[in-house]
Amino acid sequence: MIDQKTAPYAALALRLVTGGLFLAHGLTKLLVFTIPGTVGFFESLGLPAILAYLTIIAEIGGGVALILGVATRLVSLAVLPVLLGAIWAHSGAGWMFTNEGGGWEFPLFWAIAQASLMLLGNGAFALKLPFVDKALGQYA
Repeated sequence: MIDQKTAPYAALALRLVTGGLFLAHGLTKLLVFTIPGTVGFFESLGLPAILAYLTIIAEIGGGVALILGVATRLVSLAVLPVLLGAIWAHSGAGWMFTNEGGGWEFPLFWAIAQASLMLLGNGAFALKLPFVDKALGQYA
C-alpha cells in the first residue's frame, strides 16, 4: 500500500537526487571533459557527434527541470535513452561501476530510479508552471 502522505516526499527525494546527478554529469561533460572531448569520446564509441551534444543538453536541462519539478514525468522519460546509452557504453566493463571503465550497474539503477519517478510524478515542492501543466496534462 502506498502512503499518500509520504509518497510526494519520496518523489521529491528522487527528483532532487537524480536531477543533481544529471546536472553534475552534464556540467562535467561541458566543463571538465569539454565539448570537443565529449564529442571525441562519443565518436570513439562509434556514436555520431550529435549524440554528445544531445546528451549534454539532456543532462543539464533535464537535471534543472527535475530539481525544479517541471514536467517530471516527461523529463524522466526523455532522459531514459541517455541512461540506456550509458548502460551500453559501460557494458564491456562488467557489472560493477568500480571496475576500470565503469560497469553498468550504476546506470541501470539510475534508469530504474528515473522510470520510478516517471510513474510517481512531480511529488512535493514542484514548481507549478500552468502553461506547462496545461500543455502536458497528465504527463507533466
